[in-house]
Amino acid sequence: MPALVLLGAQWGDEGKGKATDLLGGSVDYVVRYQGGNNAGHTVVVGDQKYALHLLPSGILSPGCVPVIGNGVVVDPAVLLSELGGLEERGVDTSKLLISGNAHLITPYHTTMDKVTERFLGKRKIGTTGRGIGPTYADKINRVGIRVQDLFDESILTQKVEAALDQKNQILAKLYNRRAIAVEQVVEELLGYADALRGYVCDTTLLLNDALDQDKVVLFEGGQGTLLDVDHGTYPFVTSSNPTAGGACTGAGVGPTRIDRVIGILKAYTTRVGAGPFPTELFDEDGEKLRTIGGERGVTTGRDRRCGWFDAVIARYATRVNGLTDFFLTKLDVLTGWESIPVCVAYEIDGRRVDELPYNQTDFHHAKPVYEMLPGWSEDISGAKEFSDLPKNAQAYVKALEEMSGAPVSAIGVGPGRDETIQINSFL
Repeated sequence: MPALVLLGAQWGDEGKGKATDLLGGSVDYVVRYQGGNNAGHTVVVGDQKYALHLLPSGILSPGCVPVIGNGVVVDPAVLLSELGGLEERGVDTSKLLISGNAHLITPYHTTMDKVTERFLGKRKIGTTGRGIGPTYADKINRVGIRVQDLFDESILTQKVEAALDQKNQILAKLYNRRAIAVEQVVEELLGYADALRGYVCDTTLLLNDALDQDKVVLFEGGQGTLLDVDHGTYPFVTSSNPTAGGACTGAGVGPTRIDRVIGILKAYTTRVGAGPFPTELFDEDGEKLRTIGGERGVTTGRDRRCGWFDAVIARYATRVNGLTDFFLTKLDVLTGWESIPVCVAYEIDGRRVDELPYNQTDFHHAKPVYEMLPGWSEDISGAKEFSDLPKNAQAYVKALEEMSGAPVSAIGVGPGRDETIQINSFL
């Protein structure tokens, strides 16, 4: 049975929650392998809408085991709040498993995140201020706090002391902020230990055993390809690897275990935060996409920047992730346009460029080269088969598929759980 990676093929917010939830009833495990509560998924089940920030979307599928892998950074207060909110709505969260090697977001991480971003002024990156970057920085600097440390007060205290030794100097002398007391942080973190203890295990062993037993495992990435710290629009990126390779390091499985890599593509393009965005719209079309598409960040609450579909980015995502399939979401949002521009290349200093430029300066100067595709006016939300779509909508999908370099195997035609056209099975 297959192991699948499902990830964003743009700048995030592509609708991964809908795609993961669609597969959740057919898979045994759904694994979040990177990021933290800076990523959000909206999943609609019947007339119920769920906003998930840290939990894998598979937690809404009764037969599925949701897993938070070692590559995730966990804010325990946010996690317990999210679990409590789901339980109040009748969702069983008892199957959740958390890697003991996942790193914890502490109060000093969120403090450092906010004061650092404020200090950058006009050069700010657009961080969510939730402590994600500083937590990953501590992980790499080997002064991080892991979930397993909650269960050994002596080790936890030593690690918090080591982390705050330098941070308190920076807070007091550079940012003119009050130093953070070690005892206060330790006490707060220890307060989460009993609530989390039952969820924690060796998830790497668990997942490899599951694959050996022919279980279906779905690895779910947060954010998107262009926000990858190595392969995204650096420095306007997240602090982890949402790309397919991140599934291996963030969950502890080898690359030979992965059978399919599914990229989620929105039928247009959005991004949140600062950074280059060649097809961004500042006119009525941009506002129309934002309004009809409900383009507001699930976690941040910020309006998303909107633009036309960018095939250059889609081709890049296919290449760096080894995509085998696309799930095209929000096709219904484009209903009503007489013609729809699609970016097929960039113009940079008078030159046509067909692939994503590796040079940061070039990408900042890239201007979209558009090809116009005919639009449609028919309501497509009731379509169940590809043939049910208007001819121009079919042609639009086929054009995007050809430009992007991988087959479109599913199409979202509305926000609901059942408003999806399945062309090819993912399993």
